[in-house]
Amino acid sequence: MPVVVALHTTAPAVGRGLGWALVGALFCSVIPNGLIWWGVRRGRLSDHHIRVREQRRTPLVYGLVSVLVGLALLVGFHAPQPVIAMVVVMFGLGLAVTVVNLVWKLSIHAAVAAGSAAVLIIVLGPNLLLAAPAVALVGWSRVQLRDHTIGQVIAGAVVGLVVAVPTFLLLR
Repeated sequence: MPVVVALHTTAPAVGRGLGWALVGALFCSVIPNGLIWWGVRRGRLSDHHIRVREQRRTPLVYGLVSVLVGLALLVGFHAPQPVIAMVVVMFGLGLAVTVVNLVWKLSIHAAVAAGSAAVLIIVLGPNLLLAAPAVALVGWSRVQLRDHTIGQVIAGAVVGLVVAVPTFLLLR
């Protein structure tokens, strides 16, 4: 999502778009996922999906801090508004799933898939609605892997949409 939003926003300046995309991807994905992999390697987390709900809080909080650092850099260096809005959406999604996961195992994969799809539809137009089955496939895979119930997947997708759509529309 950071690559698509940044490149679309800065077109035809591909280099500039890739720079903003790199900042977004680094702080919203690479660093948080790196922290999870590090926790797995050290034996502190069950696996990279963090299937044990009680283990999710610390990596989710560190992920939120990483996103906030990235957001501060984007704002400080005057990134385009849609790129900043996208990172605010990512923070909002992270905050929502972190709060819910304190008491119930919500599907983060479904939340991110639905929220990302919604932002991409807003940015690129209604033709991207054809990608909606990808969100359903993500949810289906989480149930098939027995990582989540159907209710946890549906709740994740709803949280993703409820956070992403108004936030991005308000801030873009």
